[in-house]
Amino acid sequence: MNTESLAASLFQQLQQGQGLQQVSQQLGIDQNQASGAIGAALPLLLGAMGRNAQEPQGAQALLGALQRDHAPASGGGFDLGGLLGSVLGGGGGNATNGAGILGHVFGGNTDRATQGLSQATGLDSSKTSQLLAILAPIVMSYLAQRFASGGNASPGQLSQALGQEAQSANTGGLLTSVLDQDGDGQLGVGDLLKLGGGLFGKR
Repeated sequence: MNTESLAASLFQQLQQGQGLQQVSQQLGIDQNQASGAIGAALPLLLGAMGRNAQEPQGAQALLGALQRDHAPASGGGFDLGGLLGSVLGGGGGNATNGAGILGHVFGGNTDRATQGLSQATGLDSSKTSQLLAILAPIVMSYLAQRFASGGNASPGQLSQALGQEAQSANTGGLLTSVLDQDGDGQLGVGDLLKLGGGLFGKR
């Protein structure tokens, strides 16, 4: 399998075509701000999914959701443009219900994830909340295409790949603080921004 992280690979796809422009327009920010925010949000999302998938039942439940709601149509690939259109347009049911996906990913810590991302990026928390809700269905569809389509479905492979994302995200400190139940408020913002620069390169 490609050694490039899932977060970095998906980040690159969002930089191409109209994806970054559409997200920045939806949030009302410039494309550089949007790029930086996406670069911080993707490791957080994938890392949190990785934490959940370390338990066998967690990986199985995630794979089931990917196959049920997010798997591409037969022979179809990852259609980022079409997916973004559905997410931003409010269509698509469970497959594009960002808030619902975030509830499963972060549990009761969705607000903390939003606030942490806000501190890490300098964006208003309403914008980081919106960004996470936009990215969550995209991440799920991307994972479905990679791990739940055709004969490739394997909870073990999904768990292993997401476990690596969780390790990378933990380096930045934000994932730990978001999932940290003691709420000590230590967000490791500087570390996260360094992580973003290392993962995605400087623009």
